[in-house]
Amino acid sequence: MNVRSLRAAFPYTIPVLAGYLCIGVAFGLMLERAGYGVVWSFIMSLTIYAGSGQYLGVSLLAGCAALGTVALLTFIINFRHLVYGLSMLEKFKGMGKRKLYMIFSLTDETYALLAQTTPPDGVDAGSFYFSIALLDHLYWIAGSVIGSLAGSLLAFDTTGVEFAMTALFLVIAVEQWREKGNRIPALLGLGITLVSRLVMGADNMLIPALILIVTVLLPLRGKLDVQGKEDDPVC
Repeated sequence: MNVRSLRAAFPYTIPVLAGYLCIGVAFGLMLERAGYGVVWSFIMSLTIYAGSGQYLGVSLLAGCAALGTVALLTFIINFRHLVYGLSMLEKFKGMGKRKLYMIFSLTDETYALLAQTTPPDGVDAGSFYFSIALLDHLYWIAGSVIGSLAGSLLAFDTTGVEFAMTALFLVIAVEQWREKGNRIPALLGLGITLVSRLVMGADNMLIPALILIVTVLLPLRGKLDVQGKEDDPVC
């Protein structure tokens, strides 16, 4: 990574900067209200770095949940990253030691950027992608720390603040829909999720839906990638 790569990557990460500051602040506020200070907020965002997982972590910490419960719920929430990782195999190839950090830092928002962004001419691809991942991580840490500090200094009513994460997911989904020429994966994901909801019920739908999505999309990956490139608008 170098300064040139950071400068090239920064404009692409501005939407994530805005989003991560907001939802990071919300997380920091929630954690502070649960009785955990800024040090906890910083360490969790540095080492866990999973927005929805950290939101859940606030409730688990407050309720003194058992380690097994924490592990199971975290696995369920973050199972979708299996799909993310499989689709990034080619992009992360040849990144050396940086590949480990790229795997760790593959959040929903970073994945969205990496999936639809190509490095500018003259910029090393590996350094460019690494810069995107690092900048997004720093934004999340900054937002979490700011929220925790604000919560310790000012009185906030945090009711409903957890919806910030859901709102960000919706924005990402809408942007992906608008910019992607090939919408078949999104339609398949939506259809499978609805069927799983109807068959399994709201409390048991998540894991079956994710397994079915992976099972259906993996065999179609090659064809979908080719069609997506053909359907992308020429700028």
